[in-house]
Amino acid sequence: MELLKSDFFYELPEELIAQTPVEPRSSSRMMCVDRETGEIAHSHFYNLCSMLKEGDLLVMNDSRVIPARLYGEKIDNQTFIEFLLLEQKGDKLWEIICRPGKKAKIGTRFSFGGGRLIAEVVEVKDDGNRVVQFECEGNFFTALEDVGQMPLPPYITAKLEDKERYQTVYSRELGSAAAPTAGLHFTPEMLDELRSKGIKTAFVTLHVGLGTFRPVKEDNVLNHKMHSEHYYLPKETADLINETKKNGGRVIAVGTTTCRTLESVATFYNEISEHDGYTDIFIYPGYEFKCIDGLITNFHLPESTLIMLVSAFMGYDNTMNAYKTAVEEKYRFFSFGDSMCIL
Repeated sequence: MELLKSDFFYELPEELIAQTPVEPRSSSRMMCVDRETGEIAHSHFYNLCSMLKEGDLLVMNDSRVIPARLYGEKIDNQTFIEFLLLEQKGDKLWEIICRPGKKAKIGTRFSFGGGRLIAEVVEVKDDGNRVVQFECEGNFFTALEDVGQMPLPPYITAKLEDKERYQTVYSRELGSAAAPTAGLHFTPEMLDELRSKGIKTAFVTLHVGLGTFRPVKEDNVLNHKMHSEHYYLPKETADLINETKKNGGRVIAVGTTTCRTLESVATFYNEISEHDGYTDIFIYPGYEFKCIDGLITNFHLPESTLIMLVSAFMGYDNTMNAYKTAVEEKYRFFSFGDSMCIL
């Protein structure tokens, strides 16, 4: 089987890439798509409640973005350095991307925030990433909050005035290098409204890596190697999913990260139960979904693994037509953009 990257290309005018979030969060537009017929309706996110039924279950990713971008200097000669934290490997031990890389040899020490954080390179990996050991007074994440910056995606060039706008209102588990952006539209009031109408909510954790933004370089999609990300599916969530299925309700994933978590567990273990692990699942057309019945997601980059996942869920033709319509209707795209609800 051959699946070409170019099959997932669409023309996107640059002015449709959202640079700033809308206020309030729930006022973003929402395209509603019937995954069977491809029929499209236009709405706003605050109307989500009317799309769902009592007994449905929304599953969300509660991962919280860390201010993973650090600017500092080499301790002995004050050469500029930039770190991007990728994944925690141990106590204050992190895998990072750094530039300029030639300045970061094993044993080199760097200072951030006037010495609030000190880092020493302890390993250089084959792909050029470094593993560094941090030192600081007190709690590492408190120090990081003081000196780090939000690692906004490369297509967002505007300055973010409020760091919380790149967090979901339900974020709590520190560890992501990028936000699970499908959830940015929810407000606490909306979540209360959903629950009051008998629509349940549950959480998984998948720490989003920067591989999310890594372009597919292979012409044949099937040769693409997915990055691995850490996930946790709690027992409470697994029980709610199984109960919802048993009672004929729908399980709706908020975001591709939630979808990948649920489908990973269903694929690896042939059931939904509590699990903690890593996944590099790659979902593209032809994949048979084993858990989710609906998907809430944003509009994704052309030729990305995320638009491939959406195509797998609602069909290739329906997806490309929905994206064509979104461009024509001037929807806002990517992380701070509008929403799509697929049921």
